[in-house]
Amino acid sequence: MYFIKHFPMVLRISFNLLFELEVPTPFILMLRPRSNAAQWVEREEYKISPMIPVVEHTDIAGNLCQRLIAPSGNFSISTKAEVQVPDVVAVHFGAPFVEIQNLPDSILRYLLPSRYCESDRFNDLAVSITANELPGYNQVAAIESWLRNTISYIPGSSNFPISAVDVNYRQSGVCRDLAHLGIALCRSISIPARIVVGYLHNLKPMDMHAWFEVYVGGCWYTFDATQSDKKGGYVALGYGTDAADVAVFNQFGPGVVPLKQVVTVEKIAEEQEDFYTKF
Repeated sequence: MYFIKHFPMVLRISFNLLFELEVPTPFILMLRPRSNAAQWVEREEYKISPMIPVVEHTDIAGNLCQRLIAPSGNFSISTKAEVQVPDVVAVHFGAPFVEIQNLPDSILRYLLPSRYCESDRFNDLAVSITANELPGYNQVAAIESWLRNTISYIPGSSNFPISAVDVNYRQSGVCRDLAHLGIALCRSISIPARIVVGYLHNLKPMDMHAWFEVYVGGCWYTFDATQSDKKGGYVALGYGTDAADVAVFNQFGPGVVPLKQVVTVEKIAEEQEDFYTKF
């Protein structure tokens, strides 16, 4: 383990959704960030209109999920939070590969192929990308660089999740698609990898964002092939094996599309004292 010195920032995040529903409609939402080693939620606001009963549970990955049945007619969801996050992404070249027998039980699920990350199809490609790299963090850094230089990041080009195989075939995609391919490549060489969905400060165009994390050296590290630097400002809402696990809302019944979907992220403070995080 080691320590990184940085200056955390406080971000104000918000997400507003408006639906027009023909019939009462069940929803499962994933719209509450939780405090953990990577972020601290200072305050939070969550409003739904009209007011209805909501039940919250924690899923297998520890994500905070809300269940409700929205009435017919206009239905809106408004969330706000102020979250303290690092202003840099932790970098640790040389962080070693963790042998499978030494992985915590909770990490094992992130080694397996999943619906959108067919890691059993990518071993040859991953081996060629990571040739001569030290096992572990350095291999993932090579995969991230390959993604950035090979797969075109085109915001808004895909309205539904596509799998890693399709992304590699198309050679383009949105943030979620690049994350799927990165995850599949990592898992194919036995490095645990998971998708993360949430917010990113200064993302252009502003929207919900997706990236991936890998488990090497006994810790999770952030990788994002859509960004050219290691600036921080990430606020996580959900973690999972792929996009099927981390939809910010799942709706059941007749299909609906939000009449309004607005995401905002702004920096409201920056600490002046040194902040140390243990990785």
